[in-house]
Amino acid sequence: MRGKCLNMVHELARKDERIVFLGSDLGFGTLKKFREELPERFIMEGINEAHAIGMAAGLAFDGRIVYVNTIATFLTRRCFEQVALDLCLHKADVRLIGNGGGLVYAPLGSTHLAIEDIAIFRALPNMAIVAVADAEEMERMMPQTVDWPGPLYIRLAKGYDPIVSDPAIPFVLGKGMEIRRGTDALILCTGVTLGPAKAAADELAGEGISCSILHMHTVKPFDSELFLDMAGGVRAVVSVEEHTVVGGLGSAAAELLAETPFARQPRFKRLGIPDVFPDKYGAQNQLMSRFGIDQKAVAEAVKGLLA
Repeated sequence: MRGKCLNMVHELARKDERIVFLGSDLGFGTLKKFREELPERFIMEGINEAHAIGMAAGLAFDGRIVYVNTIATFLTRRCFEQVALDLCLHKADVRLIGNGGGLVYAPLGSTHLAIEDIAIFRALPNMAIVAVADAEEMERMMPQTVDWPGPLYIRLAKGYDPIVSDPAIPFVLGKGMEIRRGTDALILCTGVTLGPAKAAADELAGEGISCSILHMHTVKPFDSELFLDMAGGVRAVVSVEEHTVVGGLGSAAAELLAETPFARQPRFKRLGIPDVFPDKYGAQNQLMSRFGIDQKAVAEAVKGLLA
């Protein structure tokens, strides 16, 4: 997914001279062809992410569309004030590409785990947030980022993630994606959790439970109209995200559910990382299973609510 995203930046830059790439302390070989072909629009900043955001804002104020890439925790935690005041306050056309959203950097521990990045940026006015499911969905999404108004956070998964998206379903940045309609429960997902959501829905279908799936690749702006339409006809809603349950996808859903007068209020459960710093090292999938971000947990949550 990361390779596809960065290669798409290069491809888009070939067609649009406004586009600039700004990396912060990335490997020397990152976007080598971009650097060789368009050196005047390729900038590699050092280990100073706050400065990189300031540079990106200045370029955007000069009419450029800037794609900034570094590790997700550094983009969100380390330079929050610069993102808030330099980008969001001024609606600057800067796209922040965060490597390793969620539990990707599990071998490195909590310092590198971006488990609250969506919550951090959800709180900022004018910031949009997107987390696609796989590399093919990334390819469909990237051209739409060029003329997106204002700042945009693109959350990257590990790479080589299984392809679970369907090209037959139109991808529209800023809108939710209805994967399927069911009558009993709604599974709400974002990013790589589309895979477990689809697997759980298939498992439940074999047990006679009909599930809708809503892939909210754009977490902000949240497609409240589609969500409420799909949630209004079921008895249970389960959200699943590779993120803390505080302030992310599940929180956005809970806020809407709490404020909407349904004829029959659906029962609701959030799946994700509890309010803790993960204290184990290992592989991404191991930690996801440990925190119940997988097919088994989704299926059990749906059945528990329906029971």
